[in-house]
Amino acid sequence: MSEIILSIDQGTTGTTVLLIDEKLGVRGKGYREFRQIYPEPGWVEHDADDIWASVLESIHEAIQTSGVSVSEIVGIGITNQRETNLIWNRENGQPYHNAIVWQCRRTSGIVEELKAKGYETLFQERTGLLLDPYFSGTKLKWQLENIDNLPKEVEAERAIAGTVDTFLTWKLTRGAAHVTDVTNASRTLLMDLETLSWDEDLCSILNVPKSMLPEIRSCSEIYGHTQDVPGLPDGIPVCGMAGDQQAALFGQTCFKEGEAKCTYGTGGFLLMNTGATPVPSKNRLLTTVAWKVNDTVTYALEGSAFIAGSAVKWLRDGLQFFEKTSQIETLANQVADSGGVTVVPAFVGLGAPHWRSEARGLITGLSLGTHRAHVARATLEGIALQNVEILQAMVADSNQQLVQLKVDGGASANNLLMQMQADFLGCRIIRPEMVETTAMGAAFLAGLGAGVWKDFDDIARTWKMDREFQPGIDEQSRSQILRRWREAVKKA
Repeated sequence: MSEIILSIDQGTTGTTVLLIDEKLGVRGKGYREFRQIYPEPGWVEHDADDIWASVLESIHEAIQTSGVSVSEIVGIGITNQRETNLIWNRENGQPYHNAIVWQCRRTSGIVEELKAKGYETLFQERTGLLLDPYFSGTKLKWQLENIDNLPKEVEAERAIAGTVDTFLTWKLTRGAAHVTDVTNASRTLLMDLETLSWDEDLCSILNVPKSMLPEIRSCSEIYGHTQDVPGLPDGIPVCGMAGDQQAALFGQTCFKEGEAKCTYGTGGFLLMNTGATPVPSKNRLLTTVAWKVNDTVTYALEGSAFIAGSAVKWLRDGLQFFEKTSQIETLANQVADSGGVTVVPAFVGLGAPHWRSEARGLITGLSLGTHRAHVARATLEGIALQNVEILQAMVADSNQQLVQLKVDGGASANNLLMQMQADFLGCRIIRPEMVETTAMGAAFLAGLGAGVWKDFDDIARTWKMDREFQPGIDEQSRSQILRRWREAVKKA
């Protein structure tokens, strides 16, 4: 009989559940999308009941399609959209309000007020984060100020809060566990990176009572056991937890300092392992917890490019260059280079390390000889070059040499883009066989907690590479491409 980990990957638009055995075989898979709620321009919400229903339906589908007996499930791992915040009643489980999603910008006014009061440096030093509506602390402040009777419910110790990991663990254990892990807590603007505990000063500034916050735990331990979960027996340990990008770093087995991963989704999400000490960023990157296993804490630097896969969708839908996004590789391979064309995909501004919200997309270097293939190739180059700038900033901040870059996400299947990434970075790119690395990271953490794998080395031996991409251009050519890119970015 196999030892099966049930891995829940609760994302922004849907939930994926994988049943993974000890040899990393995916024995079953379920997926459900759920509603996106937009009450006002710039506001994004989720119904907590919709999230939970999508989890239950995905679990049911995964089990039904697998042939796995539920008695084989030895542990549950959770990974999740990180900064989305919920508040619910500890007695009956009813939410007081829709979840406020990480994308929501409703707290921009609160953020500007905090900056005007001079708090930005304090928050950055304590939490490693920038003051931005992205993070869940200001969302929690907004909820406390705008949900009717919520302060009274908090005072009566009925109202409790948490990110999605906390909510799911609470539901899976029928309210027995009100916990979060260090990676999700590190995204709240409320946790001190050094002590890994809720910070009195920051909670006071945001008027958040610590009594409503979950207990901060490690990423791999038994938080509680299933109780009254439809389709699952009671008593399965919930024993692994990490926010999605940290789970992807763990799922890519980036266990050594200097190892990094990039997830190519709608945007590009990069994390680099910086070891046992948090590294303050001089380039406006985020300092965050990568994971805590047993008593050992590992930190990371994080940077995001707002646009990656969505640039390819723009060529498909906006400019109608092709019918399927996968066809960009064939089109771009029709030319040997971009013909001097540079595309800066700053359609919604520039993220790290520039942080220029006013920037907009740009195409330069057009000539009468330019055609669709040049623009397609330049778009892929733009995606890769954004990542180069982020990774160079990470190297500068950490004083670590980039060992290698592991890649995942939909666009990592594009061999041309991966070769460009290797060329422009000047280091090797490694793509795994299993590209659903967020779910894999949650499974690894739960497997450690359940004893399926005994240590990191045991996990690393199970991880399998699909393909490696080595740099294929010389330093002079690389420097010229980067110089042309930087000049274009200045104009965006």
